[in-house]
Amino acid sequence: MCQNTPIADPCINICRMDQDGMFCQGCKRTALEIGGWPRMTEPQKAQVLVLIERRMNAVFTPAHTTLQAAA
Repeated sequence: MCQNTPIADPCINICRMDQDGMFCQGCKRTALEIGGWPRMTEPQKAQVLVLIERRMNAVFTPAHTTLQAAA
């Protein structure tokens, strides 16, 4: 990415929070990240993009699910 190119808003117009109200189902940002995006610096936006990537690659399991050791 060119240093002079502003980081685009990652919104993909699927604007609804997940079941736990933590992340947008479309862009994977928190409500604070969505609301603060216009005021963020480019380095802050870049950090949010890193967090989005991690969230997209994470495997989430319900809180009541426990991992069991293989027999």
